[in-house]
Amino acid sequence: MIKKLPKEHMGTSNLGWLESRFHFSFAEYRNPNNINFGVLRVLNDDIVHPQSGFDMHPHSNMEIISYVVNGEITHKDSMGNSETLKRGEVQYLSAGDGIYHSEHNLHKSEDLRLLQIWIIPPFAGLPRLYGSHQYKEEERQNRLLNIVSSQNGDSKIKIYQDINIFVSELDKELDYKIKKDRQVYFVQIEGSSNINGTLLENGDAMEIVDEDILTIKPITKSHILFIEMQKK
Repeated sequence: MIKKLPKEHMGTSNLGWLESRFHFSFAEYRNPNNINFGVLRVLNDDIVHPQSGFDMHPHSNMEIISYVVNGEITHKDSMGNSETLKRGEVQYLSAGDGIYHSEHNLHKSEDLRLLQIWIIPPFAGLPRLYGSHQYKEEERQNRLLNIVSSQNGDSKIKIYQDINIFVSELDKELDYKIKKDRQVYFVQIEGSSNINGTLLENGDAMEIVDEDILTIKPITKSHILFIEMQKK
């Protein structure tokens, strides 16, 4: 089963310094029929304008991944971590019993666009984790790059939940075999693609359940991300 989610039907917000598209119920976008997809609780497509950002704020019992699309994100947290990441690079934390962090765009003129992904952990109160990885552009060119996995997975970034996150920048067809009792949430970040016979444009998304294979046919140069998880 494939369900297309056009960006025009998603929640939006414009706070001046921050423009957001909400894939799921979040902040002022309240939709009781759109709370989550399996263990995926939040996927926000954020544009943070120059010299602004999210000041220090708390999280607990959530696994949070930030994928930088364009610009630079500067992260600081209560564990003493501080760093700046660019396009295609990934920052993550497992908040455990509580962590404070901030995320800013310190650039003087360029916007920051990032995907903010929240994953429900398998248990509450797990030990806190923080890390990042500076993936190279060639690692995701016309191939599926596994940027996040479970602790038993193959990715350089490992969280507690049983998921895999893949990205690619592609101009040729790619296939991904979906294992039994698994499901996929797919995001067309840039460009346009035909996904299992359905057209996705920049910003659109798709829920994929009870399918054996994911076939990605780029129509224009495409930048995609998808989250593979246990079917719920």
